[in-house]
Amino acid sequence: MDPQDYLNNIKSQFEYYKALGDKTFEQLTDEQLFWHFNDASNSIAVIVNHLHGNMLSRWTNFLTEDGEKSWRQRDAEFEQSITTRKQLNQKWNEGWNCLFGALDSVNATNFDQAIYIRNQKHSITAACNRQLAHYAYHVGQIVYIGRMTKDQTWKSLSIPKGGSKAFNDKKFAKGKHDGHYTDDIK
Repeated sequence: MDPQDYLNNIKSQFEYYKALGDKTFEQLTDEQLFWHFNDASNSIAVIVNHLHGNMLSRWTNFLTEDGEKSWRQRDAEFEQSITTRKQLNQKWNEGWNCLFGALDSVNATNFDQAIYIRNQKHSITAACNRQLAHYAYHVGQIVYIGRMTKDQTWKSLSIPKGGSKAFNDKKFAKGKHDGHYTDDIK
């Protein structure tokens, strides 16, 4: 695979998951961002705090340092330290900006270099795929919590129940597309 094709594709997929989170946050009240089912579960704010810590650790100096930084306090990421929507948005965007900046630093000349995460060697594709799976997992949690808290007033972020035929008819009427995922988010 051409390195630039891979980088464009993985960036598009990360953008899709960021957009799912953004669209979820837009629907929620401040109270819903901090709601958690019970003491053993995480609120959206806690999940964002964890993603922020993970993203800064994994993507800061992505090409030159291990992805598990000595300054990271992973256990603290699961405490309710974000207290406002403004803080939540700041941490959410800071983490994603770090990720996209790191991806922008990868090119054909450094694409084959080894990346380390917790002292384990990865190719750039393996490191990116690992993080994509991790972030998709947590963004799915964010969307699910959002949907639960909104109940009947939730606005679907993809294909609403009973809407598959209409969605597919619309997609196929457009002809082939470039594979960018964010066009599927309503």
